[in-house]
Amino acid sequence: MVCRSFMLELEKAGHIILPARKKNPPNNLAKRKKPVKIPVDQTPVCAKLSDIMPIRFCQVRRREQEPLCNSLIEQFHYLGYSQPVGEHLKYPVSAGGRPVACMTWSSAPRHIGCRDRFIGWSPAIRKKNIRLIAYNSRFLILPWVKVKYLASWLPGRTAGIISRDWMTYYRHPIHFLETFVDTERYAGTCYYAANWKFLGKTAGRGKDDQTGLANRSIKDVPGYPLSKNFRSNLGVADKR
Repeated sequence: MVCRSFMLELEKAGHIILPARKKNPPNNLAKRKKPVKIPVDQTPVCAKLSDIMPIRFCQVRRREQEPLCNSLIEQFHYLGYSQPVGEHLKYPVSAGGRPVACMTWSSAPRHIGCRDRFIGWSPAIRKKNIRLIAYNSRFLILPWVKVKYLASWLPGRTAGIISRDWMTYYRHPIHFLETFVDTERYAGTCYYAANWKFLGKTAGRGKDDQTGLANRSIKDVPGYPLSKNFRSNLGVADKR
């Protein structure tokens, strides 16, 4: 697909002439079906955090429970479900046998100015080691779950298991976590209460922007180092 796209770009620029198109097959990735709606028990959960323990994380990528995780995000997250790009893991969170939350993690955006300055790496090192960062692409507390401190407890708990699970699936660890917070909707308090750091703000431009102008909402960027020597683990001589 990459070679075909490159050839189409060459033709568009006038460098080559391709044979006439014989078929126009559908793009299954662009027209991916939405997750099937799976009904769940929506009886309100109003309790203390200690009362719903133990809370269970279950990594479901390529497992039987993955459709349920996708369905919950599609139904109840304001952004809906979007198929993660690249490496990714999915965690429905349950208490008493019932789902209470979902978290999905995926490959990190290749360039975020405030994050890259915080780490202090060069473009070459970033290109080599960007795979060692995981991005929290979706975080959902189900709307009928009203448990104080749950939202801040979950990011902290996930930080203890994400690198181990990434090693199991992708044969390399994770040394840094990050996410975006749309401050027009949320303050990001749950992350900061879990000791995530405010790194800065996005520039409001997409990864392929050519204009240099903001074309989407500007978001806060919280980050979380998974060790004191995370910079050296990311290939940077830590002088801080």
